Amino acid sequence: MSGILAVIGKGKDPQLVRALSERMSHRGPDERGYQIMENGSIICHESLSIIDLNSGKQPIQGTNKAWMVHDGEIYNYQELRNGILKDHTFRTKSDSEVIVHLYEEYGYDFCNKLDGDWTFVIVDGDDYIAGRDPLGVKPLYYGLDERGRIYFSSEMKPIADQCKTFSTFPPGHYYTPKTGFVKYYRPEYEDYEKAGQDLELSLIRESLTAAVSKRLMSEVPIGALLSGGLDSSLIAAITSRLKADKGKKLKTFSIALDANAPDAIAARKAAEFLGTDHHEVHFSVAEGIGLLEKIIFHIETYDIISVRASVPMYLLSKAIADKGVKAILSGEGADEIFGGHLYFRNAPSTEEFQKESIERVQKLFTADLLRADKSTMANGLETRIPFLDRNFLDVTMLIKPEEKQPKTYEGIEKYILRKAFDTPETPYLPSDILWRQKEQFSDGVGYNWIDELIEYCATQVSDQQLEGANTEFPYNSPTTKEAYLYRSIFHKYYPQVSAAQTVRKWIPKWQENQDPSGRANAAHLKAAVATTNSGAAV
Repeated sequence: MSGILAVIGKGKDPQLVRALSERMSHRGPDERGYQIMENGSIICHESLSIIDLNSGKQPIQGTNKAWMVHDGEIYNYQELRNGILKDHTFRTKSDSEVIVHLYEEYGYDFCNKLDGDWTFVIVDGDDYIAGRDPLGVKPLYYGLDERGRIYFSSEMKPIADQCKTFSTFPPGHYYTPKTGFVKYYRPEYEDYEKAGQDLELSLIRESLTAAVSKRLMSEVPIGALLSGGLDSSLIAAITSRLKADKGKKLKTFSIALDANAPDAIAARKAAEFLGTDHHEVHFSVAEGIGLLEKIIFHIETYDIISVRASVPMYLLSKAIADKGVKAILSGEGADEIFGGHLYFRNAPSTEEFQKESIERVQKLFTADLLRADKSTMANGLETRIPFLDRNFLDVTMLIKPEEKQPKTYEGIEKYILRKAFDTPETPYLPSDILWRQKEQFSDGVGYNWIDELIEYCATQVSDQQLEGANTEFPYNSPTTKEAYLYRSIFHKYYPQVSAAQTVRKWIPKWQENQDPSGRANAAHLKAAVATTNSGAAV
């Protein structure tokens, strides 16, 4: 994992470009590299070393004149090296180098051959190609300056004040000067009418296990987030089994306001059951509020749920990095795939349920994935997301939607995911963890976090300021004092209209209360009743 910056075109001061790249040095605290091309283009790399610690320095040169920078992981790189790229000469043992050789072998048409989470830029003389992974696990932006130079960057920080316009690079696309944007990722599940596969619980279990297994690829310590919710607990359970098979113990990490928070209690129980080396971090509301400016600067969004969740995520990732762990597994994506957000139970029809599931998966890069990457990479920690494995999505997104709807199972969300891992002979998790109702991360750390944060924001924004929000912020105008405060902080660091336009607000559907907290849904009040006996009732 790392930060990449490319400036394509002549005349940009190399020292300035290097300084721009250093604005995201947090993404790559281990090493820095750059390359100036014959035509004046410049590519830079801020490196967090995970694979090939000794010889994997970037930028990497191909066989001839092409140079490449890459952020992310290519999980099938050994298969590619030993297979379709066996005739190529490799300069490093890095997973990254397969990208430039795939370009040399296939031209532009190679992104679908990569299994992983990645962004890259290859510069080959006056030609170039940039690409982003299918779901947008890794962030990427592009922009144009007043001279017509094009920029590609992992974060907005290096380019926001350099480009006259910039935007988010769309996931599942590549870009070249000859073709413009090309959508290479066209999964069958994007057509909502294609979902109709029969349910195979064993296939869900096997494909998620495979997704976790490939994400253990590393030459540095890997841990797992363990909030105590279903998603992170399942990932930790699978990971601990895979590590135990090799005689190793998994390190797990959780964060909460105190030891009595909902997530803290559940995480400790799951960790004890799994036998992990568990670490629990506590923070105060005041400490979290004191980090708001730093958080918004790092995550580059004013989306309410992203800010709320990024504060504890940032604090936890700092504690994890301080323990020498460089990569962490996390549970993002399951709620979108399986209809786990509580508002999904209010879907007016099976068709609308499926459409919403597809859209939420497609838009994850605007919220959960952005938060997961930037709040952890702010501390030089890589996050890996097994639920968004491309093969796992092919299996799960085409399942008949009625098999996912909570109303099919008396209101229990993500029923089939729970049932797939409900194996009494060799249990993955305690029953009350496996069947625990959905808690959003920002809620589960302790309800006082959100409640007192909202109260604090109300003291910082006057009624007059909120009344003038439409004039002050005509695009995506804030409608609450909390939203106004976040937007004001964001504007302080990213005042450009293009910056504001990169943000998408996460708003639940089919419920009256539009606050993104899971507690805003009436179903949350039934948590104790809905899940306490679910293991026995279903």
